[in-house]
Amino acid sequence: MINKKIRNYLIVVLLVAVFLLSLVYFASFVSAQDVKYCCEKTTYGAWCQDAPQEECDSSYRKVATSCEAVSYCKLGCCYDSSEGLCMENTPQKVCDLAKGTWSDSKECEIAQCKLGCCVLGTQAAFVSLTRCKKLSSFYGLLTDFRTNINTELECISLASLSDEGACVFELDYIKTCKFTSRQACNTMKQNTKTENGTVTSNITFYKDYLCSAEELGTNYGLTKDTICVDGKDEVYFKDSHGNPANIYDASKINDKTYWNKIVKKEDSCNSGKSNINNKACGNCNYFLGSICKDYKKVSETKPTYGNNICKDLNCKSTTLDKAMKHGESWCDNENTALAGPDSVGSRYHRHLCMNGEEIIEPCADYRQEICIQDKITTAGGEFSQAACRVNRWQDCLSQTEKVDCTNTDKRDCIWAPLSIADIEVEYDGNEIVEDSIACFPEHAQGLKFWEEGESQGICSQADVQCVVTFEKTGLITGSKKCEENCECLEDSWLSEQLARCGAIGDCGTKVNFVGEK
Repeated sequence: MINKKIRNYLIVVLLVAVFLLSLVYFASFVSAQDVKYCCEKTTYGAWCQDAPQEECDSSYRKVATSCEAVSYCKLGCCYDSSEGLCMENTPQKVCDLAKGTWSDSKECEIAQCKLGCCVLGTQAAFVSLTRCKKLSSFYGLLTDFRTNINTELECISLASLSDEGACVFELDYIKTCKFTSRQACNTMKQNTKTENGTVTSNITFYKDYLCSAEELGTNYGLTKDTICVDGKDEVYFKDSHGNPANIYDASKINDKTYWNKIVKKEDSCNSGKSNINNKACGNCNYFLGSICKDYKKVSETKPTYGNNICKDLNCKSTTLDKAMKHGESWCDNENTALAGPDSVGSRYHRHLCMNGEEIIEPCADYRQEICIQDKITTAGGEFSQAACRVNRWQDCLSQTEKVDCTNTDKRDCIWAPLSIADIEVEYDGNEIVEDSIACFPEHAQGLKFWEEGESQGICSQADVQCVVTFEKTGLITGSKKCEENCECLEDSWLSEQLARCGAIGDCGTKVNFVGEK
């Protein structure tokens, strides 16, 4: 009886053990299926993702844990210094791939990402200072960054203050209107005393309306007069009380609808053209070479109405003996044809056509800067642009390989024969002798050659000594025969050394910039 009870007990224990083992196995199986890896890159191209092991790209790292615990996938702030953009909750690896600067701040609470209000003409954006500079440069505006504005709502409200329109009020009980900005109109509400009297009623701003709009109920009528407005390029109509209206268009002189609301520049007459000396259209364009001026001072062409016209800002005559467009620039190094390039005493200059005049801006003296120029294609044709930049000549002579010599990212050098200073090239048959090729400054440095010190140190880099060995062939006649370095006796060798000397800078025997030795 006892044995039977023991046997039954053992059977129960065995069944429980089997059950427990099956639970452990099942749990292990489920656990193995649910294990997630932090894949540096997945097979479908995503970076820093928690995924099953088989979805991890075998060419990259993977760790059997969450990506939040892996250093290279840790979330932080990625700052793009070139665009001024800040990206929150960005994995470090993704930021590195984007060539950004990563910092351990998920919410981008770093100095570079501090936001402010960037005013862009009549618009505004709540961005970082670097982003503001980028946007301002893109639109050709001066950077206006307001750090005292701390919310996007305030920033947007600031932009609306630049809205233009009709500010209607009563001045000493007479209905009056002034075409101005919303901000100026709001200021008038705070200061009721004006130069012309006292504001005696509520002030209302009508965005985009002209003071001559009939629905405003003013007595401001149409005229045939025009006006130039400070800060704007175009010629504008003027209403009967001196307020500017829309851009001058002779065909709209009696069109009341044209005197009602603001018509945008792009919707006005001859949009996209310079309209230089145009009698009937005052849609001047500064970037295309015109601006509003009194015709009696700048042109013989009388406009159909009014006294203002689009003045020609292009340069009709320049030192190039040809006309240049307003805003164009070009280079000059003041050498005469006889002197040749980079002669002694020469200096690079940048020439600029601005407002009808040619302006000459010198680059740094002693050719520490050179002038570079290029042409771009615009809607109006080719446009020349030039700029002064640093002359990187200093380590040219130390380069022994062509690939290093001609690396324009690092230096301004040329890989050329020693005879680059207008001296005849040395040939061996049809090939340039390899020994006569070296690395030289593309633009030789100017030197104070009349002073001891730096100029001597630079010019001495071209010093060379050639020992020629002779053997006597006649004891009585004293005749001798050259045995070693005989090429040093040739005029071509001397010419090469002079060329090497002159290529470094204002060294050796050279011609100055007016063509004199």
